[in-house]
Amino acid sequence: MTSMNRPARLNRCLLAVVGLTLVAGGGLAVAAGSGMLPVDPAATLAPGTALPPTWTLYAIAAVAVLLAVLCLCWLGAQLARKPKTHTWRVEDDAEPGHTELATRIAATPFAADVAAYPGIHTAHADLAGHRSSPTLAVVVTTEHGADLADIRHRLDTHGLPRLRNALDLPSLPTTLEFRFTTRSGARAG
Repeated sequence: MTSMNRPARLNRCLLAVVGLTLVAGGGLAVAAGSGMLPVDPAATLAPGTALPPTWTLYAIAAVAVLLAVLCLCWLGAQLARKPKTHTWRVEDDAEPGHTELATRIAATPFAADVAAYPGIHTAHADLAGHRSSPTLAVVVTTEHGADLADIRHRLDTHGLPRLRNALDLPSLPTTLEFRFTTRSGARAG
């Protein structure tokens, strides 16, 4: 199963690369400024004023396009926060054949049940992973004055046991994310 927060690994790697680049650049600047590198401070950075060969401009443009595509991929990874869902195949029946259950079909009634709790505007649930190692991700949008401990208690004593019982699962690891609404009064739709 993929991680619940798929972009996290990519973010850590990119931050590490940027950090190492900045540390190396800063170290070179300090070394050049203190005279540790054989660099003449009075010399120009690039000798001459002639334009570089045409192929270097194309190479720079290609690197810029590649960097832009990588940045767009990174931005796209930030949007992919949902865990990957599967279709479960249940073969417990004595009769020949099998039963298939799309995980969104199991998670939708659970989310509707949770949305009916006091203080909750909306709830969304994603059941991810295979039947042997499922994970539930729940996102709840609440009012500012909602009792989060009570909502968590109701989930632990009411919602999650019912879902585990319906799916015939001994345990169901769950992540819960609370979001607060700016609206007051009527329920958000």
